[in-house]
Amino acid sequence: MRALVKTRPGPGLEMIDVPEPTPGPREVKIRVLRAGLCGTDLHLHDWDPWAAETVRTPMILGHEFSGIVAEVGPDVTDVEVGQLVSGEGHIVCGRCRNCRAGRRHLCINTQGIGVNRDGAFAEHVVIPASNVWVQPEDFDPDLAAVFDPLGNATHTTLSFPLAGEDVVVTGAGPIGVMAVAIARHVGARYVAVTDLSGERLALARAAGADICVNPAEGDLRQAMRALGMREGFDIGLEMSGAPPAVASMIDHMNHGGRIAMLGLPKEPYPVDWGKVITHMITIKGIYGREMYDTWYAMSSMLSTSRALRDAVTSVITHRFPATEWQTAFDTARSGQCGKVVMDWS
Repeated sequence: MRALVKTRPGPGLEMIDVPEPTPGPREVKIRVLRAGLCGTDLHLHDWDPWAAETVRTPMILGHEFSGIVAEVGPDVTDVEVGQLVSGEGHIVCGRCRNCRAGRRHLCINTQGIGVNRDGAFAEHVVIPASNVWVQPEDFDPDLAAVFDPLGNATHTTLSFPLAGEDVVVTGAGPIGVMAVAIARHVGARYVAVTDLSGERLALARAAGADICVNPAEGDLRQAMRALGMREGFDIGLEMSGAPPAVASMIDHMNHGGRIAMLGLPKEPYPVDWGKVITHMITIKGIYGREMYDTWYAMSSMLSTSRALRDAVTSVITHRFPATEWQTAFDTARSGQCGKVVMDWS
């Protein structure tokens, strides 16, 4: 089968033929239809220090995907051949303290599909049956392919009650835009978004943002005045990993404000802990999805809101056949886009 492989340490990838995987007793083999590009894939392509420390080559990349079940192992009873599915990209051990307590997203032995084991940039991928999420028969495979980042957005956005609250989202990448749509869906009063990309701010505005701020041209204080806000933001959703964005968010939070942080920084940076303490701000780190409460939440929201489905789908701005993978990577790296999806069908 065709697969996009990190064949050796160093920058770059290769599209090569590899043997088709075979599912184990409790595993499922999926014929990949769509696969989304993530920032993690760019790190792995470029072979930065994190990639060099984490990945053992050869490795098939890719962890955002949808596909059709092609084969199930003999011990699989709840997944059937022919079903359209998405996949949870974090495989947990089931034995550590958090797993045994039902907090699987906190597993200390988590392995990532496309990072620690072969992933979905291929015609077929094998994952544990417990990681398979079955979609409705008529579900859009493009939308099913972005359930991984949608789960990140859902986990982050629903970390704190949002109804009637004023929300600021820093970073209007695909996950930030999805967070805007979710905040609007669950009843936030105002949603403000910051980003340096005009294209991405336009996506956020279309997804339901009340006001969009380019920090090179304005600031959150001006946004608050424009919205008629007399106090700071109640909820902050940090999606950028950019130190100036984090500092600005903290500066504009109300006393008792709550911040959920998903964006990964490139390196450590200082935080005004005096303001965090004196303003009694709660900061919560977010990684991945709660398994599987987040999956139930996003499926339920999408099933009840056409507006939310349209907003999430609008995040997919570019689609390429898998054979044009290099163009897909270049587009994703440009930042002048939303989500990039490759077609493996």
